[in-house]
Amino acid sequence: MAPTFNRRRFLQQSGIAGSSFLACSIPFDRSAIAAQAKINVPTVDQLIIRQVTDGSHDVFLDGAEYSGLTVGRTGPLGSVGKTLESEWGLALHLESKKGQETRRYLLDFGFMPTTYQNNLSILNIDVAQIDAMIVSHGHYDHIGGLTGFLEAQRPLMRKDLKLYLGGEDDFCNRFNRKADGSLSNSGFALDRRKLRAMNVEPVISEAPIVIEGHAFTTGAVPRTSIEHVLPQTLVKFGLQDGLGCDPKSYADHHFTDAELAGAAVPDQHWHEHATCFRLGDRGLVVISSCGHAGIINTLRRAQEVSGTEKIYALVGGFHLAPAPDDYLRQVMAELKKFDIEHVLPMHCSGANFIDLAKKEMPEKLVQCTTGSSFNFTA
Repeated sequence: MAPTFNRRRFLQQSGIAGSSFLACSIPFDRSAIAAQAKINVPTVDQLIIRQVTDGSHDVFLDGAEYSGLTVGRTGPLGSVGKTLESEWGLALHLESKKGQETRRYLLDFGFMPTTYQNNLSILNIDVAQIDAMIVSHGHYDHIGGLTGFLEAQRPLMRKDLKLYLGGEDDFCNRFNRKADGSLSNSGFALDRRKLRAMNVEPVISEAPIVIEGHAFTTGAVPRTSIEHVLPQTLVKFGLQDGLGCDPKSYADHHFTDAELAGAAVPDQHWHEHATCFRLGDRGLVVISSCGHAGIINTLRRAQEVSGTEKIYALVGGFHLAPAPDDYLRQVMAELKKFDIEHVLPMHCSGANFIDLAKKEMPEKLVQCTTGSSFNFTA
């Protein structure tokens, strides 16, 4: 397990109570813990992001050329008798270059292993060349395809394969509350026993960490902006029949009696991290796979961790689909202050965000769809 910070103090200084329904917007105290956030991040010359799985495949979208960014698309595939599949979930393939070095990562794995493997095959992604895997957070639409994929493809992959996770919470059991007040499973929890049986080493870090010499993570994202966690899943802490998240594995014991007794509480997504790259002199490419902690909070954290102010591109899910209009407009106003060159909304960003971005930042908006590739150069 990678080093972690004092979780109880992190929660206290962020104004969060474990059973709170929404994350408070009380500013994070940037003293003791914030001072630990800065790490030495690498610089890469090129980054290619491939959209392996997302919610739709638009065969009519054309490629495009922007400043430092080339966009490619996958069109109709009738000649090969197969097609890309889309689903509610997100999976990305990342390839970075630094001098003569190349690193390849799998970031999130969508909802279904069959969809994931079908699309990997069509996009000609060679799993034998993967250097590391990353999970952004523990929601099933990001981890559902992982175990089945590994069961089928693990023998083809490197022996010392690591899976980078943002916190022990990735293994927690999650639930949705039904109209009658009862709970239903929100997919299945990630099973560390199966990972270890397949010789996959989990690397768990709530603190920022460099991954395979090219990428870095934000670690847990402090809540410093007007954003809050929009209501979604409930989470239970504890182990049951070997599954779940172990309260003893956290850096500090911060749990309430109710949480230790197995009560379902709103998920505050402290385990969710973003994956980032510093691209030459252009600045940061920040990949927020779902952004439950808030995209403004996530961008600020990436700046803080890297010591780099310039955000070149924001990519991924922004979790603004369920946002009320006034909240969405507040976030957009804050986002425009960063003067980002390219904004690439995927997955849970929402048609509402895309429609507003077309009005507020049309020159920055890049449309995304399953099968797209985004080639960023320094």
